[in-house]
Amino acid sequence: MDFNVKKLASDAGVFFTRAVQFTEEKLGQAEKTELDAHLENLIARGDCTKNWTEKIFRQTEVLLQPNPIDHTGARIEEFFYEKLDRKIPTRTTNGELLGQYMQDAAKDFGPGTPYGSTLITVGEYQKKLGGAEREFLQASAVSFLTPLRNFLEGDWRTISKERRLLENRRLDLDVCKARLKKAKLAEAKAAAAPDFQETRPRNYILSASASALWSEEVDKAEQELRVAQTEFDRQAEVTRLLLEGISSTHVNHLRCLHEFVEAQAAYYAQCHKHMQELQKELSRFPNAFAVNASTSGISAGPSPLSGGSIPGHPAASSSPLEPAPLKIEEVKPPATGTRKAKVLYDYDAADTSELSLLADELITVYTVPGMDPDWLIGERGNQKGKVPVTYLELLS
Repeated sequence: MDFNVKKLASDAGVFFTRAVQFTEEKLGQAEKTELDAHLENLIARGDCTKNWTEKIFRQTEVLLQPNPIDHTGARIEEFFYEKLDRKIPTRTTNGELLGQYMQDAAKDFGPGTPYGSTLITVGEYQKKLGGAEREFLQASAVSFLTPLRNFLEGDWRTISKERRLLENRRLDLDVCKARLKKAKLAEAKAAAAPDFQETRPRNYILSASASALWSEEVDKAEQELRVAQTEFDRQAEVTRLLLEGISSTHVNHLRCLHEFVEAQAAYYAQCHKHMQELQKELSRFPNAFAVNASTSGISAGPSPLSGGSIPGHPAASSSPLEPAPLKIEEVKPPATGTRKAKVLYDYDAADTSELSLLADELITVYTVPGMDPDWLIGERGNQKGKVPVTYLELLS
């Protein structure tokens, strides 16, 4: 207990001395050893790297886990699993949860109804999107977040510790310089020739003794200064080497950034693919919300139950007579009723009777008698073919 109290008192004394020294330096009343320009630049570069790495790391966490409540809970759960040295369980993503809800709802609504069957299909693709999101989160955590966290919690903490030690060595060096300076002034004053008229012989002895004492003090102060200078130089070299390692950190983070972008590109490409497939699936369902002829200005033609069929699928007809297949090359545009349409999504033709589409392009569309209302005839230059209504935005 006594040892701890003495140590506490010693630490308090050092803290007070440091505070006084910092105050005197700020006021210009104490000497301050300046670091060389190269080391100062390295320190500034290191601080800049730490600050921006921390901001990028935090914002990436927000991007990957937008809900701050879920984010905090996830981090706490990860912390406990790491401490218990156990594998973190796989979490269900929001997309997967939404897909499951849709499929459960379809069971209650009736999987045979148009709404129920559509919910099942959309729910399946929502699960696929959720799975792609989970893979993206895992890849981003391994390739990008973990290296940034390792730098902030590992390398930077080591650098900060050595920088604090360097600052203490600098303060010790300045104390030794000040002590030597005071000792030399006192030695010079003691060695000054006394006034023969006012000084008694006894004072000559005292003066010589004081001069010898201050001479010993100067030698001691010079020895302490040499030791402090050596320790300061050694610590400055250690700190410099660590800060120069920031360059390799930048190279490592650059590689991680490339991997993060690649993971993002793969994720969004996979999502785009799933959505295109979902659009195609939905275009093959019976149209429960067919385009209203009175608002679109295009004749919707006969009901899909009495008209043609979707390519690659049998016609859902209640009539025992099968309609003749539509021959695209024989279709002629009507005198009136053609309109312009903007393509919303890319579409790959399933056969020669269909027209491939590119998002954002403009085409001319119209309908012909006996055609399924889910489809229109589209023309682009000298190309012509059937196009799905759900991929178009009809323009006035």
